[in-house]
Amino acid sequence: MDMRIRQLGAVLVFCLAATAQVQTLTLDQLMQFLTSSVEKKMLDGEVAKFLVKTKLSERLDDVTIEKLQASGIGTKTLNALRVLRDQSESLATAKPVVAAPKPQLPPAPNAEEQAAIIEEVREYALNYSKSLPNFLSTQVVRRYQAGAPGSRYNTRSSEPSWVQVDLLTLRLSYFDQKEEYKLILHNNSPTTQDYKSVGGATSTGEFGSLLRDIFEPRTHARFGWDGWARLRDKLVMAFDYSVEQANSQWGIEYERKDHIVPAYSGRILIDKDTHVVMRVTLNADNIPATFPVKMATTILDYDYTDISGHQFLLPLKSETQMSADGVLSKNDTEFRLYRKYSAEAEIRYDITPDALPADQTKETPAAPPKATAPKAIDCKDPKNAKDPGCKK
Repeated sequence: MDMRIRQLGAVLVFCLAATAQVQTLTLDQLMQFLTSSVEKKMLDGEVAKFLVKTKLSERLDDVTIEKLQASGIGTKTLNALRVLRDQSESLATAKPVVAAPKPQLPPAPNAEEQAAIIEEVREYALNYSKSLPNFLSTQVVRRYQAGAPGSRYNTRSSEPSWVQVDLLTLRLSYFDQKEEYKLILHNNSPTTQDYKSVGGATSTGEFGSLLRDIFEPRTHARFGWDGWARLRDKLVMAFDYSVEQANSQWGIEYERKDHIVPAYSGRILIDKDTHVVMRVTLNADNIPATFPVKMATTILDYDYTDISGHQFLLPLKSETQMSADGVLSKNDTEFRLYRKYSAEAEIRYDITPDALPADQTKETPAAPPKATAPKAIDCKDPKNAKDPGCKK
């Protein structure tokens, strides 16, 4: 949020609670305050009491009042706004707000440049595991279930209504390019149960094999430019990709008895400057109708983290969804507390860390469209006499 708006909100809330001094506001300041009052669920009477002691530097019209009414202001606030409208009738209309210039994006790389980028990322992906140090990490897995759309558990075919099934906290050891998982807590209670026997959906491959399966030359993955995007405030290059079933190295296992190696496709988000992979997505394609699993997808995010004073690009979070037997399952897996490996390390696991904020893994457009600001109305011009904003 803009610093000016935060300061405005703080000033207005202070004034509302502590002063009887008359305030003079612009129309923009008034709208920001009232929008904030609705979001903060401030009392209608208190907001109206503040508006009684307010003057405007610009004319308030019925169109603006209608917009504010639609946002959820109370009856007393509405009546106070109508008084302000009448008091500001002789004032000039608000000055037009100049839209911020649209961010200029770099031109898309040409075919030759794209091929060079993919080859650079391929070399990085195939050597990724070798570049990692030996480390320990806390792995937190929140597992959910919901009825698959169209199933007897979700007859309305609506969006999944996720219900958390359990919570797993694991000690992950990475030593000599090998991963070892030890279940420490189950629903925040200590356990000696083996991770492989805990049941339900599990996933692996976050530390190199997922990337390697895509970029191995024998998979013959096809890559295509998919535009610019932003991830954690970084400008990233998006490429889509696909791997045919005949070249696939990725498998899906169901209840440790059924196994397939399907075709798959997805997207790769690559840092514009360093050409390292920040996100990879994977979707199973053309799953045989006879196989119990009907859908399988994975989203894996990487970010930089410190281990003993050095920065390494390591898994941040993964989300895996599967559909089988009319039930959707989702695993939200977070990787926390990376630290240098020590076989003798004694780590206390008192409670599972809070979930990672959603904005840490939210992809946004590289250049979001800017709303065009309305033009100021000159009510002295006879052509605008019938405009709602010029009516008395």
